Amino acid sequence: MAQDSFVHKGKRKILVDYLRNRIGISDENVLSAMNEVPRHLFIESIFEDFAYEDRAFPILAHQTISHPSTVAEQSELLQIQQGEKVLEIGTGCGYQTAVLLAMKAHVYTVERQKDLFDFSKKKLREMHLYPKFQSFGDGFAGLPTFAPFDKIIVTCGASVLPTELLKQLKVGGKMVIPLGPTDEQVLYRFTKNSPTEFEKEEFGAYKFVPMLGKTNL
Repeated sequence: MAQDSFVHKGKRKILVDYLRNRIGISDENVLSAMNEVPRHLFIESIFEDFAYEDRAFPILAHQTISHPSTVAEQSELLQIQQGEKVLEIGTGCGYQTAVLLAMKAHVYTVERQKDLFDFSKKKLREMHLYPKFQSFGDGFAGLPTFAPFDKIIVTCGASVLPTELLKQLKVGGKMVIPLGPTDEQVLYRFTKNSPTEFEKEEFGAYKFVPMLGKTNL
C-alpha cells in the first residue's frame, strides 16, 4: 500500500488551514479528522499530487470522491459527538467513512455499487479502520436492523426525500442530505423533533452524483 509521507501530512495541514480560514469550518473534531485521514490513499495514484487540493476526482463505477470542503461541511453539519451511531448512505471509496471514524463515530455504511463496496472494504481494512457494519445494498432502504441512528449522512443527491431514512433517525437526531435534480442539489439538514415533526435547514447549492435505488453488480 502507498505510504503517508511527511509531504502528504504537510499538504493536509495546508488543506486544514484552508478549510478553517477560507471555507469557515470551525468544528475542531472535523478539522482534526481531515488532518488525520490520508485522502491520497483513496484515489488513483495519477491524482496523488493533487489529493489535498479542494477538488473532486473520478473513482470507480463512474462516481466521484467529493471535494474536501464538501466532506468537511457535511461532517460539521452532523454535529457528531464521540460514540454516536451514524448511518452513511453512499460509502463510495471510503474517504468520508474514514473521516467519520476519525471523529470517533460508530459508522454503519451502505454502498450500491459492487466495485466501490469491494474497494472501500479492502481499503479501510488495509488502513485498520473498521465501521460497525458495511453493507452492499440499496441506500433508500437504509439499515432498519440497526436503527435508530443518532445521525444520517447521505453523500449522493436524491431527487426525492427518502422518508424511510427519516424513520430510522432517533428523536433529536439529524440527517444531512443533498436534494434536487441531477444537475444541482441543495444541501439540507433535517432535525427530528418528534416521531412526526422535523426542522428543515438549507445550506446552499451543491453538485453530487445521483442517489440511485437497488444495487449494481
